[in-house]
Parts: sequence; C-alpha cells; structure tokens
Amino acid sequence: DTWRAAEVKQWYQRRVRGEVKVVQFESVSLCSDPGSQNTNPPAKKGKKRGTSTTPDGQAKKKRKGKNGLNKFVSVVDSDQIVGDMSSFKRADTLNGKDEAKQLFQWLIHPVKSDQFFKELWEKKPLLIKRHNPAYNEEWFSSKEFSDIIKNNPVQFGTHLDLTSYREGKRETHNRPGRAFPDIVWRHYQEGGSIRMLNPQTYSEPVWRLLSTLQDFFRSTMGANVYLTPPGTQGFAPHYDDIEAFLIQLEGKKHWRLYAPKTEEETLPIHSSGNFSQNELGKCILDTILEAGDMLYFPRGTVHQGSCLPDAHSLHITVSTYQMNTWGDLLEKLLPKALTIARTEDLEYREGLPRDFLDYTGVSKSDLESSSRNKFINKVEVLMNKLVQYAPVDSASDELAARLVHDALPPNLNRSSVLTPASPSEPASPTSAARQVSECADGTTSLTPKITVNSKVRLVTPYVARLRAHEDSVSLQHSA
Repeated sequence: DTWRAAEVKQWYQRRVRGEVKVVQFESVSLCSDPGSQNTNPPAKKGKKRGTSTTPDGQAKKKRKGKNGLNKFVSVVDSDQIVGDMSSFKRADTLNGKDEAKQLFQWLIHPVKSDQFFKELWEKKPLLIKRHNPAYNEEWFSSKEFSDIIKNNPVQFGTHLDLTSYREGKRETHNRPGRAFPDIVWRHYQEGGSIRMLNPQTYSEPVWRLLSTLQDFFRSTMGANVYLTPPGTQGFAPHYDDIEAFLIQLEGKKHWRLYAPKTEEETLPIHSSGNFSQNELGKCILDTILEAGDMLYFPRGTVHQGSCLPDAHSLHITVSTYQMNTWGDLLEKLLPKALTIARTEDLEYREGLPRDFLDYTGVSKSDLESSSRNKFINKVEVLMNKLVQYAPVDSASDELAARLVHDALPPNLNRSSVLTPASPSEPASPTSAARQVSECADGTTSLTPKITVNSKVRLVTPYVARLRAHEDSVSLQHSA
C-alpha cells in the first residue's frame, strides 16, 4: 500500500486546506500493564487515537513524575507531510549546517528541534506515528539489502550477523569468511534475523544520511540495518550506550521499552549484556512500529522488538553520542590539568605527610581522627584549585581530533569542492579551473597547485582541527 507521488501531493494539498487533522499528545504510558511481560502485540480496542486505557477499558489520566525521566513516553500521532527528501536520498543536493538542521527536523517531524533537546534528549523516548508508509522510503530497502550481499564481499562479523532469539536464548550463527547469499537467505527462511553492520559502507543514501547528521550532532554517527522475518525475534532484551533513532522502512515490528532499574543504568557508558524476561523493569512503551514511523530512545533504555506473524520488518537504527559525555571530556582534561599544576604550582610538588599511611587506606576508611580529616581537607583544596589549570580548549581539541579521525567523509555537492584561489580572488570552482589550466607544463591536472598564499575553504567545520603541543602546533584533518 505504498503511496505514489500523486497521492502524496493530493494528500498534502488537503492538509494545507485544513481537511486533514493532526492529533498530538505527550507523556502517555502505552503499556496497559507496566509490569507485564506479555510477548503478544497490544490489542486494538477501537479507542480514539491518542488515548490510553486501563485493563478494564477506562481512560487513564496522565500521571506526572518529577521530571518524566524514564517514566513516560512522549508520543506524537501525526499525518502531516513535510517537504520531499527523495532528491537528497538519491543525489548530492544537500550539504552544510543549515541542511543538516533541515534533515534532523525531517527525522523528528512534527516535533520541533528545540523542544526535542529541551524535553526529550537523554530523558525519555519519543514515538512518532506518521500513518505514511512512504515517509522513510529510499533510505534503504530489502532489494538494496539483497543487492549488497550479492554484489559485494560482505564478511560475517564485519559487515553482517545472522542472529536468533528463541525460548529465551540469543545466538549468533555466523560462519567464517564471506556471507554468501544462499547462506544468508537460508537462515532468513528458517526464521533467523539478519543484521547489516555499517550499511553506509555500501549504501550511498545511508552514507548521506549519516554524514549530514554528523554535521548536526558534531559527533560520530553509526547505523545498523535489521531484517526480521514474520513471527520471529532476533535479539534478547538489552540496552545500548548510544542515542538511538529507529527508522521503520518496511513492514512492522512490535516494540517494548523498559525503564532503567537503577541509577547506574541511566545513560550508561557501556552497553548491557542480554537480559532474561524476568529481569526486566517496568514497561514504559508497548507499540507497533509501521513503515514511516520513528522511535527515539536514550542510551540505557532496555528494548526488545519482535515481528508480527503477518509481516516482516526492515528498519535502520541510526546511532550517535557514543563516548561523547562530560566524563569523556574530563578524562582528557584532568591529566593535563594535573601536569600543568605540578609544573606551575609549588603546593602540588610538596611532599605528603610522613605518617599519611597510618590513617588512609581501605582498612582505615571508617577511622575518625583529626589527622585523617586534615588530610582529606587538603585533598579537597587541591582538587578545587586544579580547575585553574584545566586546559579546556586542549581537551576539547582531543575529542575533536577523534571526531576528525572517525568521521564519515562529508556529503558534498559540486559547489562544496575545496578550491584554492589567489589572495585577491575568492575561492570558486571557476578560479580553480583557471588555475589548473594555467599550471602549464604540457600536462593536464585536476589538482590545482597549492602554495602558502593559497586560500582554501573547509568543506565542513569539522574536517580539520588545530592542536597545540608543548613546542609546536599541528593541523589534524581528514584526507
């Protein structure tokens, strides 16, 4: 039932005339029984879209937690259509910071970006039901999945995993070497799931999606594609160490999300292992994701997805903000600050008290003594004073250098090509071409001659980073 272009245009015109209504609601728990581990999809009860009911059919009242963190799911039920993104998915027409904002707005539409980061980001999941199967088309498809496996040296473990989850047991069925199509599709026909790792390696639309969002988040982006046959589940319940955006491409999938059970599981620094069904916390979302829908959830959100008996599922999980926290910055910052403090401040070079071992250590942690209290107070003074010596810019440059190293190649259009120009002339493809032709030594070169006086324009603000060292500076850049 994929919408055709004419139908989309007609629908959009109806929307502009106000003939199509949009329903929005927030902070609604969709689990009829938050403690239930029922593996069946939620039953349809014919209720008005945007309401939630109790098991006896009575309408629920909205409940409010202290800040909504991991207690409620924000839901937007919308049949709006935004501008057509198909040209970007197919061609190199979208580039730059403004376009990156536009693409992210398209991803979370109709929620506004400012609202998303203020109320949802790292706080609680967001479910967007669009009722528009064509919305996520052309990023990836089952056909492209098949073509990649058929035409490329896809390797088990590196590019692709064969998985299953049956009777509470999660297994990986990879073989050594290349993932040949007959092996992959036999596994699928037998009820196994297929996970394509880093599809941007072979898929240009996925690369454009991630590369552009990379400019928006200023963080590395990743993706996996999951193809699951009807009536099966490929993975055990678990949580991840990334912010996840699930884009449903084909079919539909039954998803259940669970709140973290402890403070340590909220925004974790590492992914979890597999959970059994009886280890799960309170269910905060029980829903079916259909083609065109989008589901976001913060790192630490326990989740599991299974296919309905009558439909397969193809979705792509876009991920970001792995190892991009205040803790990661301080991990770079504190050793540098201590090195500077020991060099510049005599107090950090003074010797420890001769008897400090008598009142410190694990075995003496409960000891009450004036010497111990004085020692701990001294440590606090030195720690507070360390802020003066913190090279925030240098530590930020280290994280930026990691981004430069790990980032995907930028998504460029023709006007974004890096071109030199003379000091008196702005950089442009025309002036670059003229310089190429004037580099006459009897040969034609596509690379202009670059001198110390050449002007260059960075194709993105994050393609290069200046770094200071003890006695020099360096420029780290993507080749």
